[in-house]
Amino acid sequence: MTTTMIAIGTKKGLWIATSGNGRDFTLGEPHFLNQEVASVAIDSRGPQPRILAGLNDWHWGPTVVHSDDFGATWSEPEDGAIAFPADTGAALERVWHLRPDTPERPGVIWAGCEPTSVWKSTDGGESFELNRGLWDHPHRPEWGAGFGGAAVHTIVPHSTDAGTVHVAMSTGGVYRTHDGGSTWQARNRGISAGFLPAEEPEFGQCVHRITADSTNPDRLYAQNHGGVYRSDDGGDHWADIASGLPSDFGFTFLTHPHRADTAWTLPLEADIQRIPPGGRLSLYRTTDAGSTWTEQHRGLPDHEYNVVLRDAADVDVPDPEGPACLYLGTRGGEVHTSSDEGGSFHQVASRLPDILSLRAGSVR
Repeated sequence: MTTTMIAIGTKKGLWIATSGNGRDFTLGEPHFLNQEVASVAIDSRGPQPRILAGLNDWHWGPTVVHSDDFGATWSEPEDGAIAFPADTGAALERVWHLRPDTPERPGVIWAGCEPTSVWKSTDGGESFELNRGLWDHPHRPEWGAGFGGAAVHTIVPHSTDAGTVHVAMSTGGVYRTHDGGSTWQARNRGISAGFLPAEEPEFGQCVHRITADSTNPDRLYAQNHGGVYRSDDGGDHWADIASGLPSDFGFTFLTHPHRADTAWTLPLEADIQRIPPGGRLSLYRTTDAGSTWTEQHRGLPDHEYNVVLRDAADVDVPDPEGPACLYLGTRGGEVHTSSDEGGSFHQVASRLPDILSLRAGSVR
């Protein structure tokens, strides 16, 4: 029997929902009540799934905790999982993103944090080490803060080349390493930055999300602060694929876990009016790498004026032979799921606090 689990990080705690059929979910009691849970991850690579959560305790500060028993108990190192070295003069402000690496790299988990930094764990999230290559990058003095802060919010490990990793930050854009993080290069050619004097600078773009195609790791997608893009050469060049969408602004971008050229984005009105276009919450799906888009709205609400944030959406395939399942969490505290790749949605939770992060995983 397969059990599907959704970890839901909110402004006021973490909830875990479980289902035996992928549709009817039971929502458990809250964990870390009144603490911000900005990031969550489910690491399903081991014999028992590990839930990780990036907490922001208003008294003790931010940290990463983990559970190997579905949330019954939680652990963290005595001195905290993430701490800046003394010579940096910095202090951790928020863990924005947690990303388990591929099954071929067990134990490796990445964290994107504020201030702008990348961290790597090789012990399943027990402890993390600062990536000095990015921290000491000469561009650092010119990286700015996005609306939510200055942070690395997305990390995409290459599926076949352990030395290659892409990250996205606000505001700096996309950076790539080919040597395991020793050196990083800006990779933003073709991505606009209309709010800067030079519309296509080397760096400084406010890229909201990047993700990779499941079958071609050098095919990347980016949702920008105005602009939807695809790269077919590992980020060296980006081409606009926003034609057919109601807006080129948004935060969410998902790719199918197994099927090539299939992806979803969730447009928002604009950078000032951060609402679904016309108050109609919809995903848009492509099956041809962004050449065309199809709206998916069935079961999602009209008159919806809440946002789905970049880390508050996920896609999973509980049955390797079955369809992908989609999960959306809104800032209005609602969770919507689809068990047919977005063909129809239904609500599995409501009236939760502001949802900041969401991850799904299947346990057999």
